[in-house]
Amino acid sequence: MPALGSQRRLLGSLNCTPPATLPFTLAPNRTGPQCLEVSIPDGLFLSLGLVSLVENVLVVAAIAKNRNLHSPMYYFICCLAVSDLLVSVSNVLETAVMLLLEAGVLATQAAVVQQLDNVIDVLICGSMVSSLCFLGAIAVDRYISIFYALRYHSVVTLPRAWRIIAAIWVASILTSLLFITYYNHKVILLCLVGLFIAMLALMAVLYVHMLARACQHARGIARLQKRQRPIHQGFGLKGAATLTILLGVFFLCWGPFFLHLSLIVLCPQHPTCGCIFKNFNLFLALIICNAIVDPLTYAFRSQELRKTLQEVLQCSW
Repeated sequence: MPALGSQRRLLGSLNCTPPATLPFTLAPNRTGPQCLEVSIPDGLFLSLGLVSLVENVLVVAAIAKNRNLHSPMYYFICCLAVSDLLVSVSNVLETAVMLLLEAGVLATQAAVVQQLDNVIDVLICGSMVSSLCFLGAIAVDRYISIFYALRYHSVVTLPRAWRIIAAIWVASILTSLLFITYYNHKVILLCLVGLFIAMLALMAVLYVHMLARACQHARGIARLQKRQRPIHQGFGLKGAATLTILLGVFFLCWGPFFLHLSLIVLCPQHPTCGCIFKNFNLFLALIICNAIVDPLTYAFRSQELRKTLQEVLQCSW
C-alpha cells in the first residue's frame, strides 16, 4: 500500500531482492539501535491465505444452502466471511504474482504492476474496513437480541439488514478508493485508525454489558435453585474468559496494523518507528490470522451451521 511506506510487497518484487532466510533478523539502523525485523516467508502467506479461503468459503456455502440460516444474524456472519475471503484472496493473489515476477515467469511493465498493485490495495483496504464494520454489526445484532428480545424481529428486519449490509459495502469501497488516492494525507490514516478504535470500543461496551446481563440472569436462576455461588462464579469466569478471548484476539490481530498507521502520522522519520515499519508484513499476516479465527468464533459455534457444513462436505465427497 502506498501509505505503508517501505513495505510495498508487489512493486518491491521488481527489484528481485532475495528474501531473508531467517525468520528473525536484525536490521541495522544508521540513526539508532538495531531493529528486530520479523520476516514472513511467502509460503506462510500463501498457507494462511489458503486456510482462510477454505474456511470462509465453507461458511458462505453453508449459509447459502440452509434456508434456516437466512436471517439477519447469519447474513452479517456471511458478509464477514466474504470480507475475510477477500482479504485472503487479495493477499494470495499478491503473493502469487510477486513470486511469478521474482521467478521471471511473469514478465510485464512496471506501470502494469503499479495498476495491479493499486487494484489489490483497494481490495485489501476495502475488505479490512468491511470486516471491522461487520464485526461491529454482529455485536450490535447480538446486543439487540439479548436486551430487546421481544422486539428483535421488528427491529432487525431483513430489509433493514440488507440496507445496513449495502451501506457497509459502499462505505468500504469508497474508503478504500480514498485511501489509495489520498494516501499522503494524514487525515485519511487518522480516519482509519479512528474506525478501529470506534469498533474496539463498541464491541467492548456491548459485550461487557451482555456479560453483565448474563451474570445477572445466572444469579437469578441460582437464587431459585439455592446454589448461588457455584453457578454464578462458574458462569462468570467462563463468560469473562470468552469475552477476554474475543476482544483479545481482535486487538492482537488488528492492533499492530493500526499502530503502524498511527506511527506513520506521529513519527514517520523516528528511528524507533522505522523499526516498527519494517514489520508491516507481520501485521498483515496477523490480519489474515484473524480471518482464520473469525469463522471459528462467529460461525462454527452454531450447531445448525455445523450440521449444514457437514452436509456440504459430504456432498463434496
